[in-house]
Amino acid sequence: MAGPAPSIKHAQLVRKAVEWLRHSYRCGIILSEQYCATGEVPDAIGWKGHCRSVVVECKVSRADFLADARKDFRLHPDVALGCERFYMAPAGIIRPDELPTSWGLLEYVRKTVHLAVKPARRDLRTPAGLMKEMNLLLASLRRVEVRIEPQTITDFLKWKNRMVEYNGGALPEGLLSDLAEPNPHLLPAESIADC
Repeated sequence: MAGPAPSIKHAQLVRKAVEWLRHSYRCGIILSEQYCATGEVPDAIGWKGHCRSVVVECKVSRADFLADARKDFRLHPDVALGCERFYMAPAGIIRPDELPTSWGLLEYVRKTVHLAVKPARRDLRTPAGLMKEMNLLLASLRRVEVRIEPQTITDFLKWKNRMVEYNGGALPEGLLSDLAEPNPHLLPAESIADC
């Protein structure tokens, strides 16, 4: 084991996990520390194309890592979130041989995230885990809806339509139409079965 790691706060590690999911792992949708009815509150979870989810659990100490192993969704990984699962910690906190089966390890070293262990599998999510992810996403959408009321999410998402109407039938310069905007989460109908 390496010597003591420089002190880092959990919130800083979560921010680094979100950055890693967005920029290095290319997730399009990312949530961090969002609670839902399932009880599991992932430090960071992102979704890639084909509905593939990636969970990153951040641990700043060995005690935190060891306590996490006793949580119900760690003892019963068949009901946990994530097609892929990673722990992220300062280098030396978690040994690769301590990882749960098929998990990866991200190490925080000198203000950068290093992939220390690739996950052995990328298909860990079960139908029960998928339903829990849906609950998390729906709970998050509801939080957005409450904040934009009285406007609905549907109206909020159609703001470009209002811009076209306001601009005499054309999108203002620099805006792409919804159809031209890349979105890996909008799949052709034949691909939906793969989710």
